[in-house]
Amino acid sequence: MERLWTKSFILMTVGTLFLFIAFYMLYPTLPLFIKQIGGNETQIGLSMGAFMLTSVMVRPIVGGLLDRYGRRPFIVWGLALFIVAMYLYDWIGGIVVLMGLRILHGMSWAVSSTAINTAVTDMIPSARRGEGMGWFSTSMTLAMAFGPMVGIWVIQDLSYHALFRFAVVFSAVALILTFGAKMPFRPQSGARRIELFEKSVLPISTSVFFMFIAYGGITTFVPLFADSIKVNSGVFFLAFAATLALSRPLSGKLSDRYGETFIIVPALVITILALISLSFSTGLLGVLASAVLYGIGFGSAHPALQSATLRLARPDRKGVANASLATATDLGIGLGAIMLGWVSQYTSYSFLFAVSAVTVAFSMLVFTFFVKRSLKTNLRLTSIDV
Repeated sequence: MERLWTKSFILMTVGTLFLFIAFYMLYPTLPLFIKQIGGNETQIGLSMGAFMLTSVMVRPIVGGLLDRYGRRPFIVWGLALFIVAMYLYDWIGGIVVLMGLRILHGMSWAVSSTAINTAVTDMIPSARRGEGMGWFSTSMTLAMAFGPMVGIWVIQDLSYHALFRFAVVFSAVALILTFGAKMPFRPQSGARRIELFEKSVLPISTSVFFMFIAYGGITTFVPLFADSIKVNSGVFFLAFAATLALSRPLSGKLSDRYGETFIIVPALVITILALISLSFSTGLLGVLASAVLYGIGFGSAHPALQSATLRLARPDRKGVANASLATATDLGIGLGAIMLGWVSQYTSYSFLFAVSAVTVAFSMLVFTFFVKRSLKTNLRLTSIDV
C-alpha cells in the first residue's frame, strides 16, 4: 500500500490546522465585533457573505492557474495576503471599511485555501484518497473546535486587538510550515486555455452548494442563537468538532472500501436531523445533541463529497475541480449567511435552522438523482481497469 503519512503531507496538514484556527477564530467573534461597532443582523450576514462571495469569483480563476503554473506560488502569496488582511482588522472602525476588508480577505482565502487543498490532493495516493482526505479534513475539524473557543476566550479575557494579533501569528505559522513541503506537481507548458469550471463535477458541486447554505447559517448564527438562550457557543463548536474529528477518519476508510454513496446519503439524513433538533433547542442539552449529530453527519459527508469530486474529475483537472467544489462551498456559505440573516431578522432562529434543514434535503435529492449513477459507473469502470 502506498505511503500516506509523508513529511510533506504532515507539514501541509499541520499548516492547514493553524490557518483554519485563525480563520475560525473570527467566526463566532466577528458577528459580535460588528454589533459592537454598530452593525445589525442583516449587516452581519452581508459582511460574512461578502467574504465568501468574493471567494466565489476568485476561485475559478485560481483553479485554472493552479493546473498551469503549479501550487506553491499561490500558496505563498495567498497566505501572505491573508496575514495582511488579518492585521488590518485591528484598524477597522466602521461597517463600510469592514466590507472592503472582507472582500480583500475573501480574495486571499480563495487563493490560499484552493492552492493548499489541491497541493494536498496531489500528495495522497489514489487508493487511499478517502482516508487521506478524512485525515486532512480532521485538521480543519480541530480548527473548528479550537478556533471558536480561542476566539471567544481572547475577546472575553483580553480584547479584539489581541484576537486579530493572534490570528496573524497563526496564519504566519501556516505559511512557514508550507515551505518545508515538497509539492509533486510540474507546471504544464503550452498555451492551453485556462478552464474556469470542471463540468464533470457540476452535479456534485450543486449538492455541496445546498449543504453549505446550512453550514453558513450554523457558523454565522449559532453564536447569536446560543447567546440568546444563555448557552456558550464554544460548547456547540467543541462538541461539533470533537464528533466530527472522530467520524471523519472512519468514514474515510468506509468510503474507500464501499464507495462514497455508502457514506453520503446516510450522513446527509443525520445532518437534517441535527438541524431540526437545533431548531427545537431551548437549552444546553438540545444544543449539545444537535452539535453531535451535525458533527457525525456533516463530518462524514464533506470528505466523501471531496473524494467523489476527485473520482469524477480528470487527473489533469484536479486544480479546477477542487476550485469548482470550493466555489460551490463558498457560494453556499456566502448566500446562506445573507439569506439566513434576513430570515433570522424577520422570523426567528428556530425558523432559520428549519430552513437550513430544507436546504440539506435539497442537497440529498440532487446527490441521489444526479450524482449516484455517475459514481457507480466510475467505480465499475475502475474495477474493470484493475
